[in-house]
Amino acid sequence: MTTLSLQPGIADAINRHGVETYPNECCGALIGRDGVVRATHALPNTTEEGPRRRFRVRPQDYMAAEKRATEAGGELLGFYHSHPDHPAQPSQYDLDHAWPVFSYVIVSVREGVAGDMTSWRLREDRSAFDEERLVAGTS
Repeated sequence: MTTLSLQPGIADAINRHGVETYPNECCGALIGRDGVVRATHALPNTTEEGPRRRFRVRPQDYMAAEKRATEAGGELLGFYHSHPDHPAQPSQYDLDHAWPVFSYVIVSVREGVAGDMTSWRLREDRSAFDEERLVAGTS
């Protein structure tokens, strides 16, 4: 099982973003190196399918996240998003739109309160996600 570590304050930032955007999904980039997330970069949710249940990262937002990661001396490790009033488990939509090289952190936000947080990696054959051990530093 792979591990994704969140430096102190990162889980709080993800939770805060999920609560701020509730009842819609939030999304953002995970920036760091060697499986350690050192920063997040909030991204606009530009989906045309309704932001309550979907998120979309536009190509220009993806490029901005990569640029920010490079400027910070890191790399783009993956993405986070919230699941309003649903479990912190990947949906079929998540599976259909994920890339195998990234970590995907999901936070469940129920009735405006952040709850469970999980991390997932897509299998190389794109058949399913495997849960990743998530270690969150305390702030």
